[in-house]
Amino acid sequence: MGRVKVSVIGAGNVGASCAQRLAEKGYADVVLLDIIEGLPQGKALDIQESLPILGVDSHITGGNSYEATAGSDVVIITSGLARKPGMSRDDLLIANQKIVSDVTRNVVKHSPNCVILIATNPVDAMAYLALHESKFPRGRVIGLSGVLDGARLAAFIAEDLKVSVEDVVPCVIGEHGKSMVVIPRLTTVKGVPITTLFPAEKVAKLIDRTVNGGAEIVGLLKTGSAFYAPSAALVEMAEAVILDKKRIMLCAARLDGEYGIRNTVMGVPVKLGKTGIEQVVELALTPEEKIALSASAKAVQELIGVMKLG
Repeated sequence: MGRVKVSVIGAGNVGASCAQRLAEKGYADVVLLDIIEGLPQGKALDIQESLPILGVDSHITGGNSYEATAGSDVVIITSGLARKPGMSRDDLLIANQKIVSDVTRNVVKHSPNCVILIATNPVDAMAYLALHESKFPRGRVIGLSGVLDGARLAAFIAEDLKVSVEDVVPCVIGEHGKSMVVIPRLTTVKGVPITTLFPAEKVAKLIDRTVNGGAEIVGLLKTGSAFYAPSAALVEMAEAVILDKKRIMLCAARLDGEYGIRNTVMGVPVKLGKTGIEQVVELALTPEEKIALSASAKAVQELIGVMKLG
């Protein structure tokens, strides 16, 4: 059996950071692909030249043709326009629909057995689109959502309580956007819910900062959006697949009746292994949480409707 092959589509900040983090892991060879000539080749060469310093024997190449991605085990799609200040994720929808459709078709043509991870926003709708275009079973198309949103929440909690991030277990489900559902009673520090560690108004502030986590960074950077945390989240998801870890992670998945929701992609706990999503985990939600999740599903369904997929 040869080495695992991972292709990253899009050599912008998220894609290049993904490629670097994956190459540094040492267990996969990486292809970085972009339509801009020289960009993926230059970034890949720079990363390749860093590996002897780190003592890592991965191989990374850059290319402009999908032939280079042929036979990939995992493909990470980061292609698309990033948010600019004042833009909502929804503004990106139509612009990124064509890009993700084209990318997905090319990926499937050259790697028909791969697992696809989607980072392009609005990610729930884009993951739904990639499922539609690829005709893959739902387990093999996974969107980036709660791993990133949860990491943001965990960072804020750990900073506030002066505890290790390793002891914080966040619970963020629903849309990766304004209607995401943070569940404080299931967000714990070594088993203790944050509802008992913080007063209610502090919990509300933590939730608000998490929901607006991406926008906060866009506002600070002025000319770009987050990429360090998104790339770390994508690589953690990819690793669960590559190493068949059976990890329970918060990811955007198509629901087929779970939580009483159908024909929608959004963040829920899933078990990730070598075939992708092996199980959707159903949390026992309160009536209020179910209402919030249903509203989140409607927000995603509206976006899916705009794409007119038929």
